[in-house]
Amino acid sequence: MRRSSSFIAAVAVAALALTPSFADARAGGGSSFGSRGGRTFSAPPSTNTAPSMAAPMDRTMTARPAPSSPGFGAPTAPAFGGRSAFGSGLLGGLLGVGLGSMLFGGGMFGGGGGLGGLGFLGLLLQAVLLFFAVRWLFRKFVNRQPAMAGGPSLTRIQQPMSVPTGNTAMGGGRPAAPSVQIGKPDYEAFDRTLQGIQAAWSNQDMNALRALSTPEMVSYFGEQLTEQASRGVRNTVTHVKLEQGDLSEAWSEGSREYATVAMRFSALDVTRDSAGRVVDGDIALRTMATELWTFVRTSGGQWLLSGIQQAR
Repeated sequence: MRRSSSFIAAVAVAALALTPSFADARAGGGSSFGSRGGRTFSAPPSTNTAPSMAAPMDRTMTARPAPSSPGFGAPTAPAFGGRSAFGSGLLGGLLGVGLGSMLFGGGMFGGGGGLGGLGFLGLLLQAVLLFFAVRWLFRKFVNRQPAMAGGPSLTRIQQPMSVPTGNTAMGGGRPAAPSVQIGKPDYEAFDRTLQGIQAAWSNQDMNALRALSTPEMVSYFGEQLTEQASRGVRNTVTHVKLEQGDLSEAWSEGSREYATVAMRFSALDVTRDSAGRVVDGDIALRTMATELWTFVRTSGGQWLLSGIQQAR
């Protein structure tokens, strides 16, 4: 009986652990997904609203860029133990001619016996002279060669990276992009989109979500709503209020403009079952969330939600 009770308890604990949580059931589900154009895989700069680094994208349709490789024909560092061009040219030729002459009896400086016919002693003296000559030439020419082009520059490595201020704050050595000016009308549009997304989510209105989000985000929202339906629950996020928000960065890529905004907002986040009973949240208690929303538009067009990242 004890074994049966223990087994049932263990199964219950495992079931609770494996059951998806209703927490963070708002639009986005407390995860990070979507796209930020060419900056999808780089963290947006921190802000006063979100001072910590944002979570990376859990899901995205943006292809990860391939690791950079040296250009064709670019100079490469010599392999370990490789010879310099000088050593394989003038110095190598001199060494080869001298040793060849001595080995075949001609001597380094000509003459059948080498160095006045001294025989083996002359050959030995020539070898010693050749050794010192080679060492002198090596020190004079090889050790004074300049560093190869394309190698790391100490000045560039030590020089601190300048970080522009304002809307074009860059991070992680990203290439500079044309700045996008964000003004009061844009912030008002971001707030309206926040309100509209949560309202469409609560009403399970896919058409309204399509009007406010990119097709990629709509597909993720659709999956989450389908999951809720399969579990027999429904989440509503009402009375949304933007408590604080500020711009993380804004940039353009071709005809598209992007803006990542940190937003802290409060709302009544409640999940009910098919009978209308509250299974998570409180109808009288507001919850707080801090997220970074990325918006995209074609120049002069409407801002659309293209990504959500959780603030850590």
